[in-house]
Amino acid sequence: MSPKLPTNNAQTITDYLGLEPHQISEESSEESYKFAFDDEAFLARRETIGIRFELELLKPEILLNEHGIDHTITVFGSTRFVSHENALEMERSAQTADEKAKANKALLHSHYYESAREFGTIVARYNATQEESSNKLHICTGGGPGIMEAANRGAFEAGDQTIGFNISLPREQLPNPYISPGLSFRFHYFALRKIHFMLRARAIVVFPGGFGSFDEFFEVLTLMQTKKVTPFPIILVGKEFWTGMVKFEQMVEFGVIDEIDMQAIHFAETAKEAWVIIKNHYQLT
Repeated sequence: MSPKLPTNNAQTITDYLGLEPHQISEESSEESYKFAFDDEAFLARRETIGIRFELELLKPEILLNEHGIDHTITVFGSTRFVSHENALEMERSAQTADEKAKANKALLHSHYYESAREFGTIVARYNATQEESSNKLHICTGGGPGIMEAANRGAFEAGDQTIGFNISLPREQLPNPYISPGLSFRFHYFALRKIHFMLRARAIVVFPGGFGSFDEFFEVLTLMQTKKVTPFPIILVGKEFWTGMVKFEQMVEFGVIDEIDMQAIHFAETAKEAWVIIKNHYQLT
């Protein structure tokens, strides 16, 4: 029996766009005569993946430069948290035991949403005191709901520019409405999205979250541990959650990380505490 190894284990762009083989075969002269840059079927081929990587790197880079955005604070966290107002509405409309339990959990977690929203506001108010755009720190998120929405919302409501780096998903995640016009981006490749999370980041603030938040958080830790980036503050909001989920001290004791690897990590309970850590690190006034 011959081995049945997959040719490719990644979702290709042709899969995502739902293109059939005959749609990318360029069999007619009309298709083959198109400019390469204007030929969607050609650009969707497996062989052009490097070009698509470059485009996903270049587009946000160019547009952010045009908007004068040099520095960001990237905020990660759960997509599932809702505002206190929405949680109260869930509680009022709950009928079944499951709905009531869901509403109670939403109320319990809504303080993280409100904290992320407050953090966005604090950063925006700092920016309002700065005349030079090169001194400003802009809120950047994954562009979706939950904590991402909250952080974007706080900055947006305070009148600041706010950035969203969204990603194509099987169940499409629409951009939240608090991203500034011209600063809402969509990626197909997680790797390129992560690069942009980091390129301008001067701090990472991570609220409780699931697989995605952990993935993004540990990616940053690895980059710092391997000295691929200059260390900057990584702030974990909610110490009880984080120390319950990740046994950092035990990792040091077991010898799989060094004590110095923990120096970039800070814990905070409130938006104000998170901002003070960043403010002190960069000696902001």
